[in-house]
Amino acid sequence: MDIAKPRPTRGRVPAALAVLTAGLLAFHRAVPNTPGRVGSLLESFLPWLGLAVVPLFLYGLVRRSPVVLVAVLLPVAVWTRHFGDLLLPAYPAGPRDLVVVQHNVSDENPDPAGTAHALAGSGADLIALEELVPDALPSYERVLAARYPHHVVRGTVGLWSRYPLSGARTADIKPAGLTEPWSRGLRAVAATPHGEVAVYVAHLPSVRIGPRGMTSARRDESAERLGREVAAEPLERVVLMGDLNGTVDDRGLEPLTSRLEVPRRGFAFSFPAGPPLVRIDQVMARSATVHGIDTLPATGSDHLPVRARIGLG
Repeated sequence: MDIAKPRPTRGRVPAALAVLTAGLLAFHRAVPNTPGRVGSLLESFLPWLGLAVVPLFLYGLVRRSPVVLVAVLLPVAVWTRHFGDLLLPAYPAGPRDLVVVQHNVSDENPDPAGTAHALAGSGADLIALEELVPDALPSYERVLAARYPHHVVRGTVGLWSRYPLSGARTADIKPAGLTEPWSRGLRAVAATPHGEVAVYVAHLPSVRIGPRGMTSARRDESAERLGREVAAEPLERVVLMGDLNGTVDDRGLEPLTSRLEVPRRGFAFSFPAGPPLVRIDQVMARSATVHGIDTLPATGSDHLPVRARIGLG
């Protein structure tokens, strides 16, 4: 009578997939960006790659495959090292903190006044808005005026502040290939109780995802221009808020993420508003600490507002 023995090859393919998942998480920058910006596309959804562990783990349990169960520990460890801190709650506000809100309010928002009321109740010191269209701008100005007496608008982006603003100017982030009127960046100085802070608000060009991959050349060029603006900023402290149409892992934003600190805690997926899959609304800082970031309730926009605490100590 022959006794069936377990096949030594059982579980090798799922185990290999687990190792591949860990490799993509750890070495995503090694994935080439051409054709179709494949590397940037992977990095845009990098946290979700961890979900591949679930079916692999279940396979290992059902098939009682030790090799698979051990192999899935590798992507779990890599994911935890890369994203684990983002699961922790944001630090509580401190005496030398700024609370800031970033929101793409949408040029198709049916209730700009309601959105403005929601933002006014956020407790923020600074509010950055994008997609401000002429018809909706008076609603934001009227509603936010009481709590935010200082504001500046350049093109379709604006900044509202509890503190005096000075040195306002347009930040030239327009890609060279665009010929139509286009103004989606500004710079101003906020006189906070803890010193002056250079504040940048930006709305980088959109990206498109299609059968041939992701189209992000204009976004990347605009990020490069914004990175040069930040690098040349004479003030030590810098805060950047904006719809950057990219995640902090996306190499297309490296001109910014290499110069500025990103949030330490919180995923704060902000787009689309329901259900949110990625955070393309960003808050970054130089010579300051972005302790944590979270989302606020949905407004009439297709983005969720994000709120961040920035330590100036």
